[in-house]
Amino acid sequence: IMFELKLDMPDNNQNGFWKYSEDKTLKEIEQYLSSTYHAHYTSEQSKTQTLDLIESIGDAEPFTRSNAIKYLSRFGKKNGKSKMDILKAIHYCILLYHFAGLHNETKGTYETF
Repeated sequence: IMFELKLDMPDNNQNGFWKYSEDKTLKEIEQYLSSTYHAHYTSEQSKTQTLDLIESIGDAEPFTRSNAIKYLSRFGKKNGKSKMDILKAIHYCILLYHFAGLHNETKGTYETF
């Protein structure tokens, strides 16, 4: 999958809020995620993706966690420090967030780091 980064993004950091260019990273992630929906292995007759089948047998959460680990562990080893490895890992982390049911949690949940 080829992903083309558009560098003519507006500067959302005018107030100095983003210390580490997170705003630019979030924009890149959004562009990458949007591009993936045109590249999945589906046909005109069926919009079912492999991940839909994996979810149907109850394995989506461990599958997405394992794929995030896979892409993070190969960062810097295959094709150098590939931005695509990080973007794919983030994508799988977002999918893990979904399949773990975290969108449905109450707002009172508190974690310490």
